[in-house]
Amino acid sequence: MRRIRRTPIHPRIELIPLIDVMTFLLTYFIFATATLMRVDLVPMQLRQFTSGVAAKPAPAVTIAVDLEGRVFVDREPAKVADLAALVKAKLEKDKKTVVYLAVAEGQGTVDRAPLLQELWDRLRPLNITVNLVGRPGVAAANRPTSAGSPAGAPPANAGGGSAPTP
Repeated sequence: MRRIRRTPIHPRIELIPLIDVMTFLLTYFIFATATLMRVDLVPMQLRQFTSGVAAKPAPAVTIAVDLEGRVFVDREPAKVADLAALVKAKLEKDKKTVVYLAVAEGQGTVDRAPLLQELWDRLRPLNITVNLVGRPGVAAANRPTSAGSPAGAPPANAGGGSAPTP
């Protein structure tokens, strides 16, 4: 008698049905998301106030340093020696005045670090809070810049303008 050789049957995993099921689920969730009703909106009648007064922004003093190391107080050129007196005069007019220190972004023609240190030392006796103005994000400040990068925009003024540029 002759023996019939049979090859062993190896199990197979078919991917076509799996692809069909995944396509169905994807289509279902896309359709469900597209037709979803927003339940977080609740209709309600809000009271209206007619006697309110519009809020006024706090007065501000902006000290700006451009790429050449020139100092401006509220867009007006100023000397570093007169800085404390100018800021103190503005603070005496209104105690709620906010002080901003803005430095132009980019590589300047002079080293501005000693200038910033001197500005900070002259403002310290006034016992005020100085807000530094710059681009948001810590990672951008720690990233080295290339020597050929273009100079940045002039520092923003809290009053809506910018410091004069050369």
